[in-house]
Amino acid sequence: MTPDSFRDLALSFENVVEAPNANKNSFKVDDKIFITIDNSNLKAVFRLSPKDQHKFSDLDPSAIYPAQAGWGKQGWTIFELSFIEPETLQDALTKSYCTVAPEELVKKYSKKASKK
Repeated sequence: MTPDSFRDLALSFENVVEAPNANKNSFKVDDKIFITIDNSNLKAVFRLSPKDQHKFSDLDPSAIYPAQAGWGKQGWTIFELSFIEPETLQDALTKSYCTVAPEELVKKYSKKASKK
């Protein structure tokens, strides 16, 4: 997956804005970051629940793993984009978005995810 295609996916969710964040780009909803991406290293850091972090890390621990130190304990999870299937990224994006989105949007995107 290219940085541009990942960006398009992240921005496909309602009310998402992109902003610079410490030499990376972040994606926010309601001013809450749910993903940052390092375009030069093709790594994205997703905000996930501990349960979802564990679920995704189990898929491929060499390409999906908790961020270092306290960040990882808070659910922040690194995805090495070159090694992840698009369907997995879409699922992770939805879960990450829903961790910070307003309740009405969470309901909307949870319904979309369950229809798949």
